[in-house]
Amino acid sequence: MESNYQSLLSPYAILGIIAVYFVVLIVISHFTSKNSDNSKFFLAGRNAPWILVAIGMIGASLSGVTFISVPGKVGAGGANKAFSYLQFVMGNLVGYFVIAKVLLPLYYRHNLTSIYGYLEKRLGFAAYKTGATFFLISRGIGSALRLYLAAIVLHNFCTAPLGLPFVVTVFLTIGLIYLYTAKGGVNTILYTDVLLTTCMLSALVMCIYMISQSMGSGFSEMIHSVSNSKYSKIFFFSDGWADPNNFFKQFLSGALISIVMTGLDQDLMQKNLTCRTLKDAQKNVFTFCINFFIVNIVFLTLGAALYLYAAQQNIPIPTRSDEFFPMMAMQYLGITVCVLFFVGLIASTYASADSALTALTTSICVDFLDIEKKENSEKTNRKIRTLVHLGISFVLFLLIMVFYYINSTAVVDLVFKIAGLTYGPLLGLFSFGIFTKFVPQNKWVPIICILCPLFTWWLDSNSEWLLGGFKFGFLTLALNGLLIFIGLRIVSKEKIAQSI
Repeated sequence: MESNYQSLLSPYAILGIIAVYFVVLIVISHFTSKNSDNSKFFLAGRNAPWILVAIGMIGASLSGVTFISVPGKVGAGGANKAFSYLQFVMGNLVGYFVIAKVLLPLYYRHNLTSIYGYLEKRLGFAAYKTGATFFLISRGIGSALRLYLAAIVLHNFCTAPLGLPFVVTVFLTIGLIYLYTAKGGVNTILYTDVLLTTCMLSALVMCIYMISQSMGSGFSEMIHSVSNSKYSKIFFFSDGWADPNNFFKQFLSGALISIVMTGLDQDLMQKNLTCRTLKDAQKNVFTFCINFFIVNIVFLTLGAALYLYAAQQNIPIPTRSDEFFPMMAMQYLGITVCVLFFVGLIASTYASADSALTALTTSICVDFLDIEKKENSEKTNRKIRTLVHLGISFVLFLLIMVFYYINSTAVVDLVFKIAGLTYGPLLGLFSFGIFTKFVPQNKWVPIICILCPLFTWWLDSNSEWLLGGFKFGFLTLALNGLLIFIGLRIVSKEKIAQSI
């Protein structure tokens, strides 16, 4: 995804923005990582104010993928065109309600550090390790894709003009995250993510305002133009299930994606588990829901405004929708928008990536190295956490380089397509544990969780000729989870598990 676009900002100015930003983050890290032990690194001592978590979760949930891809998809046609993405977001809200009322009580009742500990208590050792493994795969791939998108933009407009190769851009991107998360973990991230989220949302609102000025109209006039344009269509019912934007398909997919990619994901649940009580955690989720819905409307409004402005000025639209917002911000909307774009991009990317890096570290330390069960000294624990944190950073570096050479689809679609396969086992395992009282035979659990995603991939790839033109889209997640649920039931013992 190399680009020949020229930025209104010099590469040195962009580096200056990044440098100032990270100096602030590292200062915050210095004060929040003092006396950091396992409890503070993994769960901030379970003493975090819920409102702090709610604000930080916005940035962690949206990421650089949302910041760049969602506005670009508004006018690109195909999946998520116009405001159809809002149907998906509405489904998300239902999923968040399930998280608050079903999953969070479960996690708090068992006093979990890693949410996959529930699988060990309910379904056995094999289910526990399988679930944790699929989380590592899912979150590792997803985080690498998000960082890849941001690294591409930084490379095109900053490091490439300075003659630096892409590998250096990636090294800097990962290295800066490592610097401010290595010591403090979640305790640091709770504070840095509030800053990152505030910067991202401020940049987003200011970008819309500046676009309205560039269009020669006031803010209210621009909003009126957006609402009356072809881009403002939200609901899609007429073309049936074959349409990737079909309301029921998008809504159901949104609910399932939020349950799995938030509720069954150690990354975002780890933040919720830092709250003092279950009630605080639930307040955090409901507050986050309101903010999340509003923020996505703003993202879509930004996308529509960009396309209207491009049409007004006869600006050519790039082939790749992921390039549209960066191109407009860096070339056509002035220095102020240029600066705001980079601030928003950096904020959205690192708000998501820093918590993912810490969650991956937590899962390996707790789920695979049993750091909580061993009576190690704090010095030993710190050494283990540091080495794991460094190792994960290196793996993310390698994954980004792989994506750099093979990626050929819009990143937002690719992230969710992969999630439909790798998060499916988590949906199947947790659903089976919560809604049945059967215990599967341990030896079959990993086999089922490997075969079902492969079959789902095959069926999704051939669904058009097998099912008369039907495309699963994001519903691969539901299919995958259902197949695993059925498979676990087939290999279950008749013995009824004690209620957990």
